[in-house]
Amino acid sequence: MSHDDLVHVSAVERRCYEFPWNQGVFRDCILAGYICVVLEADGKILGYSILSIAAGEAHILNLCVDTEYRHFGYGEHLLNELLARARLDNVQQVFLEVRPTNIAAITLYKKKGFFQIARRPAYYQAHGGREDACVLALKLRSHG
Repeated sequence: MSHDDLVHVSAVERRCYEFPWNQGVFRDCILAGYICVVLEADGKILGYSILSIAAGEAHILNLCVDTEYRHFGYGEHLLNELLARARLDNVQQVFLEVRPTNIAAITLYKKKGFFQIARRPAYYQAHGGREDACVLALKLRSHG
């Protein structure tokens, strides 16, 4: 993901989420040195993902596939890319939050070996209040 991608990434984010990140959040992720990946075909951004790594742990901050490109395996492709990058950095464990209502995402994460370790009350903005988050984790095999 480059600064030139931000307008398009933000547009995908707005189409996919009721409470989207703004363009500045994506810019800040790039500036912070997070792993920011776009999935592109024919010059069009199909999806993106963002991973922060620190102290042997990684946190998936965002993983999104544009609505018209879902169910083609692109989300799994993006997730595989993040996990590969985490392994290269010798990450021992990967964490993420997901809405309990996001069954497609939870299904993908569980397929890849993630398991729920906690629930964060009132984590996400929602209509009429807040929604909890499921906290998932994946232990990665260490090298050597």
